[in-house]
Amino acid sequence: MLLTVKDLSAWLNMKPSTLYLWAAQGKIPCRKIHGLIRFEREAITRWLDSFPEGNRQPLPKSLLAGREPLPDALIATTTREAYTAGHGETTQSSLIRKEDSDGAV
Repeated sequence: MLLTVKDLSAWLNMKPSTLYLWAAQGKIPCRKIHGLIRFEREAITRWLDSFPEGNRQPLPKSLLAGREPLPDALIATTTREAYTAGHGETTQSSLIRKEDSDGAV
């Protein structure tokens, strides 16, 4: 049975856009049938097995020991690192305009 991008995305827990990109670049085994991308389960299993296990790095212990489920903890950590202003600096969005003293923008 052939898998759709949606099927494989759920199985590998990856974004469909990544699978489309990898298919276009030839990084993942797939078939193109009348413009549709499909994957053979056996070919994907062989492809996954081709990666050496030694290259897999464990997640930091701080993420593993938390109370939150792993994906939520990972998202929270990444978001915090990406969106925290440096050294207490504050930024103002260019979408927010300051009003004059008479209330005009």
